[in-house]
Amino acid sequence: MQDWTRFGRVDADGTVFVKTSSGERAVGSWQAGSPDEGLAHFARKYADLVVEVDLIAARLNSASADVPQAAAAVKKLRDGLDEAPVVGDIDALKTRLDELAKHAASRVEEVKAVKEEERAEATAKKEALVAEAEELAKRDSHWKATGERFAAIVDEWKSIHGVDRKTDSALWRKFASARETFTRRRGAHFAQLDAERKVIAAKKEELIAQAEELSTSTDWGPTADALKGLMAEWKEAGRLAPDAEQKAWKRFRAAQDVFFNARSEVFSARDAEYEQNQEAKEELLKRAEALDVEGDPKAAQAAFREIQGQWGEIGRVPRSAQNKLQRRLRKVDDAIRAAMDVAWRRVPVEDNPILKQMRQQVAEAEEKLERAKSTGNSKQIAKAEKELAGKQQMLSLAESAR
Repeated sequence: MQDWTRFGRVDADGTVFVKTSSGERAVGSWQAGSPDEGLAHFARKYADLVVEVDLIAARLNSASADVPQAAAAVKKLRDGLDEAPVVGDIDALKTRLDELAKHAASRVEEVKAVKEEERAEATAKKEALVAEAEELAKRDSHWKATGERFAAIVDEWKSIHGVDRKTDSALWRKFASARETFTRRRGAHFAQLDAERKVIAAKKEELIAQAEELSTSTDWGPTADALKGLMAEWKEAGRLAPDAEQKAWKRFRAAQDVFFNARSEVFSARDAEYEQNQEAKEELLKRAEALDVEGDPKAAQAAFREIQGQWGEIGRVPRSAQNKLQRRLRKVDDAIRAAMDVAWRRVPVEDNPILKQMRQQVAEAEEKLERAKSTGNSKQIAKAEKELAGKQQMLSLAESAR
């Protein structure tokens, strides 16, 4: 610490003076001890001022300092220095305070510029939020996401500082207006949606009632078609709120399941019966295919007719096997017909029972014609002639076929 006492003196009556470039001035009185002690006392007060000035200078150079407050402190010290009750280098301290005042003024301008920049940036951010809010207010969908975004904008808004009150209030009114517009439109949308869902709910209750009524039907084909039609109507009716839609769907589906499960049980039993029928017909086919068609076609024909009778009594088989079984049966039938035709051709003409029968029919037709002629009835004669010609033609064809 410098010896600040050299800038002062104490006169005989105890008055303490400080020496400056403009002359001496009294700063106080000292009666409690020696003059040196008095000077030391007032010098310590000067030293305290120096420390205070040092602290203010340090604050002015700090990035986090309250610069306007530090500038005010410099001014206060400078204004009071001419009357300060201290002993020390007043002129040097004045010079330092004047320099600090200039530095403080410069720092104040810097801080002001920074604040203006921050204010402009904060204002731009809030203006951007207002613009976004006004755009969001125009949306006709994404109600939940948009509502969440409005809430997030409020939080962002609160985190932005530095906008002057007047500007902030004006921007907030614009934001609040956009949010209110969105809230009204969302409310109108959901009010309309609720009305539509009441109509949908009534329609689906009707469809559920119809499905439940059809659930016990055993008219499998038409009922299945009717339930499919109800399903199409269900999809076209629209959707309820998720929970309500799920509950309604469970009831509707349960009614359909009752019918389709019952049908499935019946069809399963029928399929089992058809499979048994298939096994029975396959056994008959084995018997038919084992017949000695070439060796004894007539016996094979008789046995096959018996098999055909049993075949018809067995009943239906699975659709996938039906054509295959019929082809196998028809193949045996065709083989028997071919063998019988060959055997028939081998019988002598005079022993052929069919030709005998046909010749007998021709003879009877000739006798009938003679009787008609004896009556003289032209209609009977014409009819008898036509009948005789037909039988003669059939006999001629049969004989030529041999």
